Amino acid sequence: MTQVTIREATTQDIPQLRTLMLAYIVDFYEYRRPEDEKLDSLIHLLLEQKEGVQFVAETEEGVLVGFATLYFTYSTLRASKIAIMNDLYVIEAERGQGAAQKLFVACKGYAARNGYANLSWTTHKENFRAQKFYDKMGGELGEWLSYSINPTIGLGD
Repeated sequence: MTQVTIREATTQDIPQLRTLMLAYIVDFYEYRRPEDEKLDSLIHLLLEQKEGVQFVAETEEGVLVGFATLYFTYSTLRASKIAIMNDLYVIEAERGQGAAQKLFVACKGYAARNGYANLSWTTHKENFRAQKFYDKMGGELGEWLSYSINPTIGLGD
């Protein structure tokens, strides 16, 4: 079992973090590859820790094997700031060995220490492994349905 340390991402992590994020986006979720400039811009934005933060799972050899991303926003119903865990990803070879749990705990701890009223997340309806993991971590399936739209579709109609 590989021992991993969880810590906040730094600028030194950018090359490995970029590779992990691309594996998550393109290989795992089968989305199209984002433009390099957009991905780099997002990584740098998260390193500023004003709109979000990223945690990385690092082996003793300095290899990043996972990451989790929190974004910061507000809840009108709670009249307070909330954190959204938008990503939690661990490479296939390291799954089931505790890295995901450590990343999740880091996100939860960050939200608690920084006064966030809620930590929420979503996962794909067919990602049963993630659903089982979140149930194990004490997550509760919410009452709200998640919708999304591409804002550029239908403009000018």
